[in-house]
Amino acid sequence: MSESIPGLEEWANEAASHHMAAWDQLPEIYLYMDQVLTYLNRQLALYDGTANPLTASMINNYVKDGVLERPQKKKYSRDHLALLMIICMLKPILPIQDISSLLGISLETGTKHDLYEKFCHVQENAFSDVCRRVLDAVPAGDANLLELALELSVEANARRSAAEQILRSLTQKAEQD
Repeated sequence: MSESIPGLEEWANEAASHHMAAWDQLPEIYLYMDQVLTYLNRQLALYDGTANPLTASMINNYVKDGVLERPQKKKYSRDHLALLMIICMLKPILPIQDISSLLGISLETGTKHDLYEKFCHVQENAFSDVCRRVLDAVPAGDANLLELALELSVEANARRSAAEQILRSLTQKAEQD
């Protein structure tokens, strides 16, 4: 049996049991940019690991590019927070154009509330599964953890590639309809 790797089991246990803020737990009041950044950076810290994964420039670019609706009088709503949470979580995986397509296509048939709740559910299930795999590999030692890191990396690449192809196909289909 191998000795524990500092922080790994703690992270896996925390991530496996972490729940994203449900729709009705998102602030109901409109927030200014600095409040949005503070709130979302706290929410995303477990997943991102950096001190400030979201910046005002990023939000402004999402608005400018049409990925996110313009705020009302420089105030952001619950809808903005939910979409920003999704954008931030998907940004390391998908190009912003694909995220924009995913949001646009999803919102053609459902509400922001439904999209956010579905996203939270899928996110939590994915993290639960990955963390279980990490915790199962820890007692087996460093070689198994290294193999798991390779497997997870290859799976992430394959899933990203498939997601991009699906979004391209759905976008092309929507343009033809």
